[in-house]
Amino acid sequence: MRSLIFTASLGLAATLAGCQNIPGEMSIADYCADAGNAQESVCRLKVEIDGNSTALADTNMSLSEARSVADSAVSAAAAAQASADGAMAAANQAQSTADSALSLASEAGLNCKTNVIQKTNIGTCDPGYTVMSCTQTRYTTRAGGLSFLREVNDEQCRFNSRVLEMNVRCCTAATNDAPAS
Repeated sequence: MRSLIFTASLGLAATLAGCQNIPGEMSIADYCADAGNAQESVCRLKVEIDGNSTALADTNMSLSEARSVADSAVSAAAAAQASADGAMAAANQAQSTADSALSLASEAGLNCKTNVIQKTNIGTCDPGYTVMSCTQTRYTTRAGGLSFLREVNDEQCRFNSRVLEMNVRCCTAATNDAPAS
């Protein structure tokens, strides 16, 4: 999507730059009204103005105004590309951190599993496991909607009211005979 916007902006700028034969302050509509110019790229180009797709030839823009719009579009596309690149770098860093944490957990010999518990306000783990997290995963407005997590400790997690379903993440130090999941 971001490359599509960038490419479209560059296409608009290139098309308008190729229109050097249009007199400076003549409107594009006047230029395109001439039957000999009707097949020019600038006359077939559509732009979006205030959310409406409009042929550039149907506007009262002069070539200099159209070039200004194209330059603004190219600048906005470049800024969007830079922002997207920054977001991608942050996502890659987050993935790297998550991979490191998973590797560290594997090296530490953690054995974790998720218990799915329904229709209660307290979530627990099997003996020998420690509660690591507790999340409400399903609710209905008829059953009271979202519930607030009131307490999390090593043995249990507790919501303020009964929840339709919760996931309780439980971990323990793995032994050689316990497979990690």
